[in-house]
Amino acid sequence: MIKKNIIIFNPMIGGGGVEKNLFIITNYLSNYFETISIITTSIEFKKKFNKNIKFISPKNKFWNKIKNRRLKILVCLYLLAKELLFKKNLKVLSFQGNLYCCLLCKTFKAKVILRSNASITGWYKGLFKKILYKAISKMADKIIVNSLEFQKEYKKYFNLKTRFIYNPLNKDEIIKNSKKRINFSFYKRQTINFINIGRLVDQKNQLLILKSFKLLKDKTNYKFKLLIIGSGENKKKLLNFIKKNNLSSSIKVIDFKKNPFPYLKKTNAFILSSIFEGLPNVILEALTLKKLVISSDCPTGPKEILDHGKGGLIFKMNNEFDLYKKIIFFIKNKSKCEKLVHHGYNRLTRFNYQKNLKEYLKILSS
Repeated sequence: MIKKNIIIFNPMIGGGGVEKNLFIITNYLSNYFETISIITTSIEFKKKFNKNIKFISPKNKFWNKIKNRRLKILVCLYLLAKELLFKKNLKVLSFQGNLYCCLLCKTFKAKVILRSNASITGWYKGLFKKILYKAISKMADKIIVNSLEFQKEYKKYFNLKTRFIYNPLNKDEIIKNSKKRINFSFYKRQTINFINIGRLVDQKNQLLILKSFKLLKDKTNYKFKLLIIGSGENKKKLLNFIKKNNLSSSIKVIDFKKNPFPYLKKTNAFILSSIFEGLPNVILEALTLKKLVISSDCPTGPKEILDHGKGGLIFKMNNEFDLYKKIIFFIKNKSKCEKLVHHGYNRLTRFNYQKNLKEYLKILSS
């Protein structure tokens, strides 16, 4: 065992792609380091982690019910400060709240590695924010990004070097979980079936998908079903649009599922409509189950995974008519789309599970 104390900083754990990587990376590292701790308010996810991983969380359970993001980051920074004050030889891997975490670690002269999860263009707005983020990011001992496109953004906007590691993809686990039985009769054999999986927030832009399927309903006679799996603040807005436009028989929204893969397995195509990403796991998962991916050209990740249209269909971000045209292309060109899926599936070798995890081990053990 490596005699180093590793702290994972992740104030809030949800059910998205970042969290999937958090579980995989943290559990892998716990097999090699003497002490692995995670600082979070989300103690309900403790069972997802190996038993030898120490949870550092607020003692009061009411933190689970608080939704204020900044407040949760603040209490976790307090817990991190206590660790940095009383323990030596610490190395911090930050998955969330990177700026604050980096500033605190440097105050205590502790090594910190930032794992950046989403395109710079998606979350920094304005000159002040750009200057602030650049200044604090320079303090980090290393910055890890999960796509080459993302790496180029750091160079372009901040002139900072980063370490690029693709997300670790466990294909065997995805295929195994996709075989679990579910009681689900929404999809029909005579319909063309689509799916979107993701948080129901502005970033994921599911309203655009609904607008495209309204066009499909108004302009064609194709029979289709669209399933949206996710939870979030935009759920009511999406349901209102579905009801207002008489789409209830063709479009269904269901809450977040811990295992969405049986639903993904039953579909014909997966749609991603985001306005920014990092490297969306869900595209990798769809390709693992050999489903056609129809994705926006948002920064960063989708174009890189799909080999700029050779491994799936790419539409112009925020353009419902272009998405509509790609849906029509898929319906009319099944054999061409099968070749795209084949190409996309073959490119998954670069997301090798063990190889990418070993890169994290190298960085944290150095």
